[in-house]
Amino acid sequence: GLISIGEYSFADCTALASVNIPSSVKEIGDLAFCGCPNLASITVDEGNPVYDSREDCNAIIETASNKLVAGCKALEIPSSVKEIGRSALGGCAGLASITIPASVESIGDYAMCACDDLESVTVLSAKAYIGDDVFGDCPSLKDVNVPVGTIDYYRRFFDSTFDNSIIKENVI
Repeated sequence: GLISIGEYSFADCTALASVNIPSSVKEIGDLAFCGCPNLASITVDEGNPVYDSREDCNAIIETASNKLVAGCKALEIPSSVKEIGRSALGGCAGLASITIPASVESIGDYAMCACDDLESVTVLSAKAYIGDDVFGDCPSLKDVNVPVGTIDYYRRFFDSTFDNSIIKENVI
């Protein structure tokens, strides 16, 4: 059986609509599903000992670390996720908005880079670490909503990525 999905394995597969990760897969490389604009469904076989797609989240989550590895345009990040991995949603066309739960402690480099349709991000985490260029090349991004009292914290991560005027504090 298939045990590894390498970096960029399915990158830019415009016809790819769904992915089912079998129980035999033990490793998934960065950007494995980058640039797949029609990808609307991701599931992981329940018998997989390394990855899961809990709560029908349309994502691949590394079970032991609660790290989101890959997602698609229909993604809903479960509240148990602690990390959004490097390039986890890179090039995810069709993703218009996303809510990052309070449980997230770290968002990896380029996590949502080149998400052309991303307009709105709501961060519920009081102080998640933000990697490099997380929202780089997201031309539609208009709103980044952060918890009250955290705007200065988040502005320092985004100052080179986009105009910080789109960051707003909201009672969430």
